Amino acid sequence: MTLVLIVIVVALLFEYINGFHDTANAIATVVATKVLTPRQAVWMAASTNLLGAMWGTAVAQTIATGLIDVHLVAVTSEVLICALLGAIVWNLLTWWFGLPSSSSHALIGGLCGAALAAAHNNWHAIIWSLPGKSHWYMGKGLLWKVIVPMISSPVFGFFLAFLLMVLLFVLLRNARPSRVGRFFRHAQIMSAGSMGLMHGTNDAQKTMGIIALALLGATQAGQFDQLPACLGFLRATIPLPGQHVEIPLWIKVVCALTMASGTAVGGWRVIKTLGHKMVKLQPINGFAAETSSALVIFMATHLGIPVSTTHTISAAIMGVGSAKRFSAIRWTVVEQILWAWVLTIPVTAGAAYILVRLLQAAGWMNG
Repeated sequence: MTLVLIVIVVALLFEYINGFHDTANAIATVVATKVLTPRQAVWMAASTNLLGAMWGTAVAQTIATGLIDVHLVAVTSEVLICALLGAIVWNLLTWWFGLPSSSSHALIGGLCGAALAAAHNNWHAIIWSLPGKSHWYMGKGLLWKVIVPMISSPVFGFFLAFLLMVLLFVLLRNARPSRVGRFFRHAQIMSAGSMGLMHGTNDAQKTMGIIALALLGATQAGQFDQLPACLGFLRATIPLPGQHVEIPLWIKVVCALTMASGTAVGGWRVIKTLGHKMVKLQPINGFAAETSSALVIFMATHLGIPVSTTHTISAAIMGVGSAKRFSAIRWTVVEQILWAWVLTIPVTAGAAYILVRLLQAAGWMNG
């Protein structure tokens, strides 16, 4: 019981860090273009994150039952703690250096690495690819829910932002610059708000899935058999094979509030990289980048795909910069960001794997 509570606390710590680490995803462009002050932008992002986190559970269900085969490996509290710690360390490290890495992929990498170690290197414990019942895009597993979207979402974000920016250039080529700037200063508030909302829908749900997975594991292990009535809400309903785990309302509320409070702190290091170092932005550029990114994340959330808001908005910013001219992008900064993207899953998976092995060697887990 104590370990389950520790998992919940560590998961909420990850959610809080996710909030201030990924704040830049929603507000970097609106701050860079000086449409809103940093404080105004942060509070707007916190509010929209809170609303978004309460909207749907498709991504949470993917994290809880779509990546790890709970019938082959016991996803114990120790496994989840190791997974979360691996993700938290990577998030703090990349935040310190101002690199917009993916909290989503950090968590997924940690979860897969910890599960693999707990399963004694049985790779079947990770659901690699499982087609859906009706459509190819509804498939489950690491391939369809993580690897393919990890590549496709930034590509979609880049080209959608590029095309939208070109379209705006064509439509507004004869308009007065002052009028265009004034219009998009207002429009960008809406686009930044939609980006914050989409960030909440996708990112907050990942921690919901981890907490639901912890409660499911404890319930399966019989740890909640003697729970008093007042704590009965912790007991999870065990899903049948192929079914999704239920995400209770209290988990949604707690995760939403935690992410919103983390967002309110702000992540100024990452905001500086996305909003200032990569490309010089005007309100029209910020509007195109945020709108494109929000559309991609909306589609992914609808399909239960835990995409990286960091990857999507970064690629969209590259897209709008490239629409001006390719030389407008500071490609040395892009190279640093790409390395962070590539390393996130391997590093967090490796860290979580090592942590589980250390606990096993110390006799604190079944070896």
